[in-house]
Amino acid sequence: MNYLRTERSEVYYEDSADRHPEVKNRPVVVFLNGWALSGRYWKPVIDQLTPHYRCITIDQSGTGRTKLTTSRHVFNIPVFADEASSIIDDLGLAKDKQLHFVGHSMGSMVATELHHRYSKHSASVTIIACGIFDYSWVQMQLLGWFVETSMNFKWLFNFDYFKKMLVEKATSQPIAPEYETVIVEDFIGTDTEAATQVGTLSLDEHALNLYTKQSVSIQSPVLLCVGKADKTIPPEGMITLFEQRQENTKAPTKLVQFSDTGHLPMLEITDEFVKILKEHLDESMKIALAPEGTKAASK
Repeated sequence: MNYLRTERSEVYYEDSADRHPEVKNRPVVVFLNGWALSGRYWKPVIDQLTPHYRCITIDQSGTGRTKLTTSRHVFNIPVFADEASSIIDDLGLAKDKQLHFVGHSMGSMVATELHHRYSKHSASVTIIACGIFDYSWVQMQLLGWFVETSMNFKWLFNFDYFKKMLVEKATSQPIAPEYETVIVEDFIGTDTEAATQVGTLSLDEHALNLYTKQSVSIQSPVLLCVGKADKTIPPEGMITLFEQRQENTKAPTKLVQFSDTGHLPMLEITDEFVKILKEHLDESMKIALAPEGTKAASK
């Protein structure tokens, strides 16, 4: 069990090199979680990637096994990025073009922030189910209300009917029962203040505009993945992000739309998802390690 003390928390993280020392000097993949989720749901992906990549998961403040050490705490995207940065720096992971950031949903906002902090070391970014949209005050107010209401009544999800409803909201295909349990446990166990703060602050106009700017301007290869049956975040925003990147950057961008998956493709179609992710990571490493003239040609 790994904990890193910061000024706000004892941040829990897992490093696949602890169990597989042979990957210690391999390129690093840092996974950033969606809202109200710990790092546990990445395990099926990491199990397949670990022979090839060193994988890091983090329980962001207010989730999972991370322990809050102060009553005064701000929960937002920059704070979560600070926590991840502390781990990256403590482990000495920021090496030339050896870092890959994989973000899911809200975690994609953290991943893009981290890319810009470590742009000299970032080999690629993967964004899952977190597109860009024109800001709508009314829509964001409704989403904010949903966040606050779901947190205030999360005790209901101890009951089977509501457990099933939560899983069905997040998925469109069956997932392993153990990960149904993980999703529900993480949701119920999430610190209410943390989930409410980050859930609402990540929806404000400034945060959304910053995410749009940062995600469109990434100069490393980007993989965009979305389930066309996503009932949590409209998948159309990922198409908009792809089109904006095509117009505004020469960096390679690939959009993968899974026809029958929801918000959790890494659990719904794990093998297919990992195959696509690994191809992206491998190709990005080739680009990162290629001579400058070759890189330009690959774009």
